[in-house]
Amino acid sequence: MKYEFRNIEFPDPRLADDDGLVAIGGDLKPDMLIIAYTHGIFPWSSIPAVTWWSPNPRAIFIPSEFKLSSRMERAYKNTKMTFTFDKDFEAVIRGCAAPAKGREESWIDENFIEAYCEMFRLGIAHSCEAWLEDKLVGGVYGLALKKFFAGESMFHTETNASTFSLKFLMDFLAKNGCILFDSQVINDHTKRLGAKEISRDNYLQLLENALS
Repeated sequence: MKYEFRNIEFPDPRLADDDGLVAIGGDLKPDMLIIAYTHGIFPWSSIPAVTWWSPNPRAIFIPSEFKLSSRMERAYKNTKMTFTFDKDFEAVIRGCAAPAKGREESWIDENFIEAYCEMFRLGIAHSCEAWLEDKLVGGVYGLALKKFFAGESMFHTETNASTFSLKFLMDFLAKNGCILFDSQVINDHTKRLGAKEISRDNYLQLLENALS
């Protein structure tokens, strides 16, 4: 599908404020999203206006270095879950948007769902799904651009389903040459899985390498 890009320019992400806010306004159309991500910027809210961010430090994974603990690796190898790619993208993003324990509200509103489903139709957004007896029990979604994957969110309704989905995705990305997985900001769960924080400048250099 051919897409006509508008002439869009973002501020230099190095000029972000202390919280990482780069800009306010614009929309979530594909060209704006692609230009943002390729410049190290991502949206984090859409109401009342879209906000664009580039935090410092930045949380990342290196797919080839992703490893589960020995206990989790055994559980992954013995799980009854099965995993797919791009089988039900919308269900995954809606699962990520749904309230969950410890996350009663989500930044993923209908504007985001519509925007990223359009990115999926364009072949840029992708999902990895976890299934148990034909029921969707977890997943992760994000954007793939050359050797870069922008991880957006994940969810689970079955223990370890999101972690195992991420493992399945990381193995695939590493095998196919992806060198940078953006995790945006670190949290306790991603830290346990090996996410690390790097400076914004270092991130922008890695991003440039992944997109070159």
